[in-house]
Amino acid sequence: MKILLVEDEEELSEIMDRGLRKSGYAVDKAYDGEEALSYYSVNAYDVIILDLNLPEIDGLKVLKYIREKDKETKILILSARNAIEDRVIGLDMGANDYLSKPFDFLELQARLRNLLRMTYIHHGNELTCGGLQLNMATKMVSFHDAKLPLTKKEYAILEYMMLHKGQVISTERLLNHTSDSDTDLFPDTLKYHIHSIKKKLANAQPRCTQELIRNVRGMGYKIEEDKE
Repeated sequence: MKILLVEDEEELSEIMDRGLRKSGYAVDKAYDGEEALSYYSVNAYDVIILDLNLPEIDGLKVLKYIREKDKETKILILSARNAIEDRVIGLDMGANDYLSKPFDFLELQARLRNLLRMTYIHHGNELTCGGLQLNMATKMVSFHDAKLPLTKKEYAILEYMMLHKGQVISTERLLNHTSDSDTDLFPDTLKYHIHSIKKKLANAQPRCTQELIRNVRGMGYKIEEDKE
């Protein structure tokens, strides 16, 4: 999942960035409203974490601009403004959630998971496909009860595919939603990660002939259960 983190306090931004990346998210950082809109204009994000007190362009103006163009991207307001009026204004303008500073990072993680559930409409943190199970809260993955030792990048790719189970996902879209904007995106790199995931699935259950992840020639990748 890809997040745009808009926070002008550099120390807090760095702490949040490290925590989010450790949790498996791809993160772009903006330190003012103008930079945030610049990132937003050229990238697709699953969630935007938006501070209200921003230089250049105020956070509420950034929120208003995005909502005039985009009703789908989830936006979490993050601010030291504690007044009820500020929360109400932000929510009325289209924010999906509001978290006041100071906050516990565990609560931020839980709120992000909740926003993703709202986006992809599934029940709980458990995603399943055939004998494959992925827990978005613990980041644990198993295949027919055998644990799968995935890298962070492999987990991010698999999570995004499972959230879009049954859909053909283009290489470009899969790369964009699992990598930050400073990372060089190469189709061959994605192909390598997909191959590694498939190999680990095969090693977990050598007797299983089920092929969950398929390469759809000229279109991208797809994960789904065997129909038979």
